[in-house]
Amino acid sequence: MATTQDGPLSPVKGGVLSPDERAVLGKEARARVPRSAHAVYEPDEKRPDPVDIIERQSATRVPELVPVRYGRMLESPFRFYRGAAAIMASDLGAGANSGLYVQLCGDAHLLNFRLLASPERHLVFDINDFDETLPGPFEWDVKRLAASLVIAGRANGFPAKRCDALVRAAVASYRERMRGFAGLRTLDIWYARDDFDQIAALLPEPPAEEDERRAARAAAKARTRTGLQAAAKLTRVVDGAPRIISDPPLITPLTELLPGARGEALAQTLRDLISDYASSLSPERRHLLGRFHVVDMARKVVGVGSVGTRCWIVLLLGRDDQDPLLLQAKEAGESVLAPYCGASPYENQGERVVAGQRLMQAASDIFLGWEHVTGIDGRERDFYVRQLRDWKGIARPETMDAGTLAGFARLCGASLARAHARSGDPIAIAAYLGRGDTFDRALAEFARSYADQNERDHRALAEAAAEGRVTARTDLTV
Repeated sequence: MATTQDGPLSPVKGGVLSPDERAVLGKEARARVPRSAHAVYEPDEKRPDPVDIIERQSATRVPELVPVRYGRMLESPFRFYRGAAAIMASDLGAGANSGLYVQLCGDAHLLNFRLLASPERHLVFDINDFDETLPGPFEWDVKRLAASLVIAGRANGFPAKRCDALVRAAVASYRERMRGFAGLRTLDIWYARDDFDQIAALLPEPPAEEDERRAARAAAKARTRTGLQAAAKLTRVVDGAPRIISDPPLITPLTELLPGARGEALAQTLRDLISDYASSLSPERRHLLGRFHVVDMARKVVGVGSVGTRCWIVLLLGRDDQDPLLLQAKEAGESVLAPYCGASPYENQGERVVAGQRLMQAASDIFLGWEHVTGIDGRERDFYVRQLRDWKGIARPETMDAGTLAGFARLCGASLARAHARSGDPIAIAAYLGRGDTFDRALAEFARSYADQNERDHRALAEAAAEGRVTARTDLTV
C-alpha cells in the first residue's frame, strides 16, 4: 500500500531522487492510468446499494438523530452529496488510480473550502473539514470537488456547458498551481498560504467589481463570527451564570439530555475529555487552555454527513463570564477511505483527523487536539476537539452567478493544490497532469456522469423513505 512516506512515487523511495527522476515517475503513471481515462465513470452491476452504505454508517450513530441526517440529505441532490462521502469513496475505490498519493481531505466538496482565521489572526482561504482524511490518490479529492461543482451548478439552473466550465476552471487552477509548486523549494511550499487579501492573485484575471464587493462582505462577516459572537448566540445567563440555550434536537444541554446520575456521569466524562485532551496540545497551548474552566455542555447536531455522530459543545470561561471559549468535541470514526486506501497508522481516529488537518492546512486552530474516551455505556470512542467558531465564512453557491461560481471554483482548485503539495510530490503530480487540458476535460466528463449518479442515489434514498425502509425527519433544515 502506498503512503505519503514510502509510496512507489515518493521522492525518498530507494534513496533521494532528482527532480528529473521524480518527473519521470509522474509521466510513467500515465501508462497505468492515462489522463483521459479519468473521464470514465460506469457503475457496474456489483455496485453496492447506496442506501445500504448509508445505513451501515447510521448503525454506529445516535439512533434518534439518524432521521435528522436522512431528512437533511433528502432536501436536495447537493445536500445528499454532502452526506454521501462513503458512497463516493466506494465508487472511486472500485476503479484504477494514478498511484500518486497525497494526504487527502476525503470530502473535498466546494463547501469545505472557506475563510478561516490563522493563529496570527489573518483571514485565510483553506479547507475546513477533515473527518475523512487519509493518504490516497490525489485525483480522488479533485474528483470530489469536480462533481460538487456540477451538482451546485445544476441546482442554480446552469446549462451543461456552464457546469463543464466550472469543473475545467477548478481543475485547470489545480493543475497550474501544482506546476508552480513543482518549481519551488520545499520550505517555500510549506510556508505557502492563501491570505484573503492575496487570493485574487490566484485568478486568471481581476475579479469584477461586484465580486470584489461580495468578497469584502464575506470577509467582514467572517471576522464577526468569533467565539464571543457564538457565545452571545448560543448562551444566556441563568441564575447568574451563562448556560447553553436549549434548541432540541439540534442543541440539547446535558442537563436535559440525561438528567440525574447518568447525566452527572456523562458530565464528568466530558470534563475529563477536555482536561485530558490538553496533552495533545503543545505546552504553551496547554497552558492557555488551563486558564479556562468548564461551565456547561450540550449535544449539537452538525452539518449533513456528520449528523448522528456524537458531537458536544463545551462552554468554558476565562477571567469572567465575558471571557468565553466554546470548544467542539466531535466523535471520529474510521475514514470512509480506509477500505480502499488502508487503515490509518494512527490508532486514535481523532489523532488521524488532527494529523491530516495539520498536514493539509497552512494554519490550524490553536486548540485542535484529540482524545480517547470510555463512555458511560462502556464503549470506547475517539474524539477530536477544536474551537466551535473562529472567523469562519462559508460560501453560498446558490447566490452566485456562473462567473462568480467559476471564480470560486478556481480558488478551490488552487487551495487544494497547495494542500496536496504539502504532503505529496508536486513534481510527479505536475508531470502526470502536464501542461495541456487533457485532465481538465476528462474531469468535466467524469463530473457530469457522477452528478447523474448522485441524482439517482438521491432518488433511491427518497424511495427508501417513502417505502418506510428508512425514517427521515424533514422538518429541520441546515
